[in-house]
This record gives sequence, C-alpha cells and structure tokens, in this order.
Amino acid sequence: MASGFFALLDDIAAIMDDVAVMSKVAAKKTAGILGDDLAVNAEKASGFVSSRELPVLWAIGKGSFINKLIILPIAFLLSAFSPMAIIIILVIGGLYLAYEGAEKIYEFLFHRHHSTAAITDETLSEEEILNLEKGKIKSAIVTDFILSVEIIIIALGTVIGEPLSKQIIVVSIIAIVATIGVYGIVALIVRMDEAGLKLIQLSSKEQSFTKSLGTVLVQALPKVIKSLSVIGTIALLLVAGGIFVHNIDFLHHFAPQLPAIIKEFTVGLVFGFVVLGIVNLLKKIFGKKQ
Repeated sequence: MASGFFALLDDIAAIMDDVAVMSKVAAKKTAGILGDDLAVNAEKASGFVSSRELPVLWAIGKGSFINKLIILPIAFLLSAFSPMAIIIILVIGGLYLAYEGAEKIYEFLFHRHHSTAAITDETLSEEEILNLEKGKIKSAIVTDFILSVEIIIIALGTVIGEPLSKQIIVVSIIAIVATIGVYGIVALIVRMDEAGLKLIQLSSKEQSFTKSLGTVLVQALPKVIKSLSVIGTIALLLVAGGIFVHNIDFLHHFAPQLPAIIKEFTVGLVFGFVVLGIVNLLKKIFGKKQ
C-alpha cells in the first residue's frame, strides 16, 4: 500500500519535471512575442490621468485573462481536429495587427495634429473622457486577443505530440505568466512618475540618491511612453509580418537573403497599408451612400 503511494508520488514528480522543462522551452519560444505584447500594451495603457491608470490597466488585464479563457479550449480543439483553421485565424489576426500598425503611421504622417488629443486633455468633458477611455480599453483588449492567440499557438506548438494533459498544463502556465507578467510590468512603467514623486517627497536632503532617482523616474516617463509608442507600432508590424512569413509558403521562401527582422517588418508594413487602403476606400463608399 505504502509502496504504491510512493510510486504515485514519483509519477507525479516525473510529470511535473516534464511540465517544468516544457514550460521553460515554451517560454523561450514565446519570449519575442511577449516582448512585443509588452510594448504594445504599455503604449495602449498610457495617456490617462494618473488616477485612472491602474483602473484602466486592471480593465485591460481582466479582458486579457478572459481572452485567454476563450482561446485556450478553442486552441486545443482546433489543434486536435482542424490544424488548418489555426493558420487561417492567425493570418486574419495578422491582418488586423498590420492594419493597426499602418494606421498609426498614417495618422502620424497625415493627421498628426488631429491625433494628439490625449485622454488627459482638460478641454474634454467627463463624458468624452470616459468614451475615449472605453474606446482605448476596447482597442487594447482586441489587440491583446490577437497577440494572445499568437502566444498560445506558439506555446502549443512546443508540446504537440505530448499527452493532452501535459499540453493543457504547459500552455495554461504560459498563458497565466504572460498575463500577469506583461501587465505587471506595464503597471510598473505607467506608475514610474508616481514612484519617482514618492521618492522625492521621502528625501529630506536637497542632494541625495533617493531624490536624484525620483527625479530621473519622473523625467523619464514621457520619454519612455513616446518610445513605447514607436516600439509598439514596430512590434505590431513585426508580429503581423512574422505571422504572414511563417504561415504563407510563398512569403516564407521569398527573398531568403533578407534578414528575418527586415523581411517581417516590410511584409507587415505592405499588408498593413493594403488593408488600410481597402478600409479607407470602404469608408468613403459607404460614407457617400449615407
């Protein structure tokens, strides 16, 4: 009886060791997309008044968690019964990410003055601020959904061939770590200035390390946010381009001499502006009809 119990514990320990190893491999495979996810979500979670930053981030984080609850069972079912459907979903998601990236570049180049209104703008009414906030949260959750699909599919790809129980555990671990890790770091980024202000207030000396560090954090936040806006846009196009290059055979073998990062960015940019052109054309057509 006792020997059987200890044998069961050995089996559980062996399974957990396998899960730990596979989770480590899956984490390495998804590291790039997690970095892109961080850059994109940090950019989307910025631009709010200080008192609304954490509530907005919490709303986006909850949306991200719900996204993964929806995606996980569907991914396992499609992986088992219709692998081609996963590729189709990834490509459609890639088109949306490419469109978002291209739209940001287009807005910056041609409608820069119209797109600079922040949610902290004092000329806006409370209702307008809330509507802008809801719109930005919705946009962030939609983008997170597509990035979450990519993260889960990549993680799933590392455990294909393993028993279903191990697939579920490993991919679920990656999904949870992705959500907590990404939004935890984003929260730290958007609260840099508040942390800096606290350090300045705690310092009793004019010249001290604490006060200097606080000043650096306060002054660095606007630069970090601007940088993340650029990095987030590049990340959108890189992720989209990566989806197209890895899942469309023609693009996979096209221009093999190009470095992967340049190829993926270029492909994402081209597809993004094509989709943007189609969307703008449809807006004009339906706008005229109305």
